[in-house]
Amino acid sequence: MHKLVHIVRFEAARKLTKVPEGHPCGKLYGLAFKLEIHIKGEMNEETGFVTDFNNIAKSFDSIRQQLDHNYLNDLKGLDNPTSEILIKWIWDMLNPKLKELDKLVLWENEVSRVEYYGN
Repeated sequence: MHKLVHIVRFEAARKLTKVPEGHPCGKLYGLAFKLEIHIKGEMNEETGFVTDFNNIAKSFDSIRQQLDHNYLNDLKGLDNPTSEILIKWIWDMLNPKLKELDKLVLWENEVSRVEYYGN
C-alpha cells in the first residue's frame, strides 16, 4: 500500500456568518489556503503508479477555478464557509474524480488546519 500527497494552494476571501457579534471572522478577510490531497492505494505494476500526480492536479483544476481569488460565500453551499464546511465541500466535488482519495487536510495558516476523511 502506498500513500501519495499532492499539495495545492489557493487564495480566497470569506466572512463567517454564524459567529457571535464582534467575532473577527464575522468581517470580510482573506486567506492563503494550502490543501493536501492524500491518495492511498496499490501500485499498478505496469505503470509504477498508484496514480499520476498530474492526474491529481488536473482533478482539482475545476475546483480551484471556483475557489481561487473568489469570495467563498458566493458559492453554492458555502454561505458560512468555515474550514470544516469548505473541506467537506471540496471532498464532495473531488471524491468522484479520485476514487483513491483517502484524506484532505486544509491549512488556513501555519498553525490551523482541518483534516477530513470523507463521510
